[in-house]
Amino acid sequence: MTHDDVLFGYRLRLFTLAEELGSVSEACRQMGVARSTYYVWKPRLERYGLDGLRVRERRRPRMPNQIGPHLEHRILAFSLGHPGFGPRRISAELRRPKWGGIEVSEHGVWRVLKRFNLNTRCKRLALIARHADPYERRPEREPKELHIDASEPGEKVQMDCFYVGRLSGSKGVVWQYTAIDVASAFTWAFLRSSDRNPSARHTAELCHLVAAELKAAGWRLQEVTTDNGSEFRSQLFGHAIEGERATQRKIKAGRANSNGCAERVQLTILEECWRPAFSRSLAPKITALQRDLKEYLRYYNLDRAHTGRLTNGKVPADIVFGARKTRTVR
Repeated sequence: MTHDDVLFGYRLRLFTLAEELGSVSEACRQMGVARSTYYVWKPRLERYGLDGLRVRERRRPRMPNQIGPHLEHRILAFSLGHPGFGPRRISAELRRPKWGGIEVSEHGVWRVLKRFNLNTRCKRLALIARHADPYERRPEREPKELHIDASEPGEKVQMDCFYVGRLSGSKGVVWQYTAIDVASAFTWAFLRSSDRNPSARHTAELCHLVAAELKAAGWRLQEVTTDNGSEFRSQLFGHAIEGERATQRKIKAGRANSNGCAERVQLTILEECWRPAFSRSLAPKITALQRDLKEYLRYYNLDRAHTGRLTNGKVPADIVFGARKTRTVR
């Protein structure tokens, strides 16, 4: 006799006793059952007969109930080792052979992190830094579908500048100069300090760096998308664009989404590189941050799984340098 059979007999005895005594209240009192429960079971008995009193079979539990303790520990360890990753990124990385080919959905990852109260980046960073994160992010709006298309590397490259702050060992303000190729998501970035605003000298340096690496891979820099900052409207930057035989496209004021790839990669670097770096050090220096950025970009371009609309799970370096032997420099 199973446990379900015992429960079925108990419920059946309740209705038999109520009929014998002629009192539902007395039968419920003797059996230790609430009257409301009796009237919940009664319609089932009248509609389905004795089968209505049987215990329903439990359906197969959804994730993460199917995730065992060993897999939970793997997910927690990976998320704390990469606190800037979200559930989708963790799921994509764990699916790769280098991490064991673990098949787990992004919702399953989120449920595991939620169970241990580590379902946000702020909580994971606070646990690593052993103090609360003073910056509480607002919930992000549902991202709109992007419509920026590029068929090959170098066709469209977006550039932008990101304010890092005043750091120890540097004079003035430290800025991050960023460029990203739309077709492959290959990213270039470095830190430079200036008196106040970004410098056109460094944006021109970034333009030459991008053009040189694309040329070495067999591609040509064709179009550069920027905002209307003074560092991109300068004649120095314009001469750099002309020298590389490229064209510059300036986005319209108030249309930051037109430069969305550069904006998004800067947010990714902030979440996965800068926040962990600032959590580990109370007074980071520019030399240490430059080293962290260089190591992160090596991982981002050469070993990171990308789930973008154009990359579709490929590594950026495979797109840029994968056809290097079959293409010639234009």
